[in-house]
Amino acid sequence: MTGQYGIGAIERRSFRDKASRLLGQWGVFFKGFLEEPKMVGSIIPSSRFTINKMLGPVKWDECKVFVEYGPGVGTFCQEVLDRLPRDGQLIVIDTNPLYIDYLKKHFRDSRFSAVHGSAADVEEIVKAHGHEHADYVLSGLPFSTLPEGVGPAIAAATYRVIRPGGAFLVYQFSAKARDFMARHFERIDSGFEALNVLPCQLFWGWKEPKA
Repeated sequence: MTGQYGIGAIERRSFRDKASRLLGQWGVFFKGFLEEPKMVGSIIPSSRFTINKMLGPVKWDECKVFVEYGPGVGTFCQEVLDRLPRDGQLIVIDTNPLYIDYLKKHFRDSRFSAVHGSAADVEEIVKAHGHEHADYVLSGLPFSTLPEGVGPAIAAATYRVIRPGGAFLVYQFSAKARDFMARHFERIDSGFEALNVLPCQLFWGWKEPKA
């Protein structure tokens, strides 16, 4: 008797807990978008198809430092942590303290660090975490709507911080980011993901190894 009633109650609580977490995440994401719409690429988190395609070319066995700009509520974070080696580190950078506070509470992995700051300061942030370079940098920042001068500054700093052989991974609704990337990265691979709201452009800017 306890069994059926107990199981039903547990299932209902589990459903409510999951719904609460989901609504909480979406609430934080949407609030952040309303606060800084020019710094958030979309009010809808990226689809699993975009995530898998974007992270596909990463050589995870060679990745020790992975950086993400504009993580929002962490749509990519767990996916990166699941692939990252045990001695790796994921550093996420966002200008919105709302997102940073949420991420610090949500991700308890010792490899995870959330920083309130600008992506243009990525070199200093990476060094402050004890590293000279990053292996890969991921960005969903909306380059087409960033304040004047910010996009070029981020692209230049990203190129400098990435080690030779590493890459700048960018997903966007427009191809504007490629213009900033092309000033620095020797090779840029392009892709497209239709199964996303909205469909998005994907770019991988590779920093070629030194001869």
